[in-house]
Amino acid sequence: MRKAGITVCPKTVGRLLKGLKFSLRVNHKKVAGNANPFRNQQFEHINRTRKRFERQGWPAISIDTKKRELVGRFKNAGATWERTPVLVKDHDFRTDAKGIAIPWGLYDTQANRGQVFVGTSHDTPAFSVTALARWWSGAGRRRYSEAVRLLILADCGGSNGARTRLWKYELQTRFCDRFGLTVTVCHYPPGTSKWNPIEHRLFSEISKNWAGQPIESYETILNFLRTTKTAAGLGVNATLLGGDYPTGIKVSQAQMNRVNMRQHKVLPMWNYTRVPTSAENVN
Repeated sequence: MRKAGITVCPKTVGRLLKGLKFSLRVNHKKVAGNANPFRNQQFEHINRTRKRFERQGWPAISIDTKKRELVGRFKNAGATWERTPVLVKDHDFRTDAKGIAIPWGLYDTQANRGQVFVGTSHDTPAFSVTALARWWSGAGRRRYSEAVRLLILADCGGSNGARTRLWKYELQTRFCDRFGLTVTVCHYPPGTSKWNPIEHRLFSEISKNWAGQPIESYETILNFLRTTKTAAGLGVNATLLGGDYPTGIKVSQAQMNRVNMRQHKVLPMWNYTRVPTSAENVN
């Protein structure tokens, strides 16, 4: 405009830009990385396996750990309808927190029910399997009293990752053998965790429910979890799961030899079935 000899104020420039469909925009995470060459094949395998379990009436669950939260008067993303802003601490220092909350979640795809166990230590395979066993001992076994098989859908990494030896060992010894269940595990390929049902059917709804609300205590987080609902009928149970779950635990080869694992013909690094050690002739 200046080169053309025209003097304008910033407001006029703003109006002109708006007329040309310009506006202030933030970055959007939309550019996908290099797709795994086996991605579609794995998605098709997961889809077939889920349908097979549903036809048989066997339970199929999706598991993951939500982002850990500092417990205290800290900023929580989102906005709420208030007359005045909720005042929170100006820095998120761990030393100012009452503790940490580690929400390990389980979503029952057939019953449209969520279960969240809130840990206070570390997100480890032992913690994941302990939470899984607590669910099966209660709601799981009541809902599927005749089931002898269970399907678990999980991400490729984290405490229940496809390469985590301790996850496989704990799942065998503290879940399959304990309950006599044959457990099939299918992992979503790297970089595709948002397709894991728990992410868009449970965790996203939890985030909406406590958006803009400081998580000031463990009771606060449990209340937000238990009051998460949707028009489609989602219901959520939540329990505080204390105890110390140390990191850095190694599994020896002798221990791994106790794992009764049957890898699938389709992408065995992501798909396998755990059979109870005492089971025989299980198809």
